[in-house]
Amino acid sequence: MALFGFPAGNQAPAPSEAEIAAASALAHVPPTTRELRAQAVHRLQVGLFGLAGMLLLVSLANVIMDRAKYIDASAVNTAAPAVQASETSAKDPLADMGVAPQLPVTAKEKPTVSISPAPPPKPAPSVNAPKN
Repeated sequence: MALFGFPAGNQAPAPSEAEIAAASALAHVPPTTRELRAQAVHRLQVGLFGLAGMLLLVSLANVIMDRAKYIDASAVNTAAPAVQASETSAKDPLADMGVAPQLPVTAKEKPTVSISPAPPPKPAPSVNAPKN
């Protein structure tokens, strides 16, 4: 016993019933085979439900993406016939969007600029609260 830190001459007193009850509550009791089997079945069920959920989620995303591709393809096919693009639209996309004025294609044409009037100013909001 001297190897484990206990003096060789002293013996420990006998434990009381309260100490035995406290120690037995903390003692590890190995699970039975039935409990081990139940744990294994539970882990298997959780894993299979997880895999099934992921499969369902991925297949749903695949269906959505396929449907979007199908709709995009059908929208392109049923669109109005393509309009012949002029040289200015090929050269100036800002003019196509209406951000910049359209420049003439040749030197003979003059650029057209249309000025629209500014919108009227908004009246200041009236506040009927008493002033401090």
